[in-house]
Amino acid sequence: RGVRIRTLSLFYDEWLGKLPLSELERVALMFDIGELHRQRYGRMKRVVDAMAAAVGLGVLIPLIPLLFAANLVANRGPLFFRQRRVGKGGREFNIIKFRTMRPSSESGSWTTDEDDRITPVGRWLRRTHLDELPQVINILRGEQAIVGPRPEQPQYVTMLTDKIPFYDLRHLIRPGLTGWAQLNYPYGASEADALEKLQYEFYYLRHQSLVLDLRIIVRTIRAVIGRR
Repeated sequence: RGVRIRTLSLFYDEWLGKLPLSELERVALMFDIGELHRQRYGRMKRVVDAMAAAVGLGVLIPLIPLLFAANLVANRGPLFFRQRRVGKGGREFNIIKFRTMRPSSESGSWTTDEDDRITPVGRWLRRTHLDELPQVINILRGEQAIVGPRPEQPQYVTMLTDKIPFYDLRHLIRPGLTGWAQLNYPYGASEADALEKLQYEFYYLRHQSLVLDLRIIVRTIRAVIGRR
């Protein structure tokens, strides 16, 4: 009769940009993941990642002495912060960032935007997102990508895998410096937040492409410049 019909899962996909766990059926998980099933895309993504990380390394190197000097004044302690995260295939790696908290308080617990453990220099680094820049080293090593699910700490992965259906699917691809979930959902610090972000990560897995990657990168740049 000319009436358009949309399933609830298709509505979520097209209008909200996520795949809700409540609507997932076994057949809904049978989609091709670009990084795994399309060799040309997988190779091109890795080349783009390496090129972008090389550019980022050129920004990182001259920034190190400036931040080292700032640390001596208002952020005493190590310049870099390393923490175990879970990557592709469940393999663990050390993520590298500029330290933003007091050295004795980087315990691995969930943090919030206004965490009182963050130092004045660390707050500025987080606001400008420069604390994430050393991850270009992880990207060059092949442990991360520019775009992908955010890598999580092993203890949280173990907990969330037990509690959230299909959580482990996010480890089929390399974790990212930025991603669809990071753009569409605020800073997560709870199991409920992890559940919400996972639905956006499923959307990215289903629609993974160079066009979507570029869209995410452009939106990330706009968000960083606009401090949103």
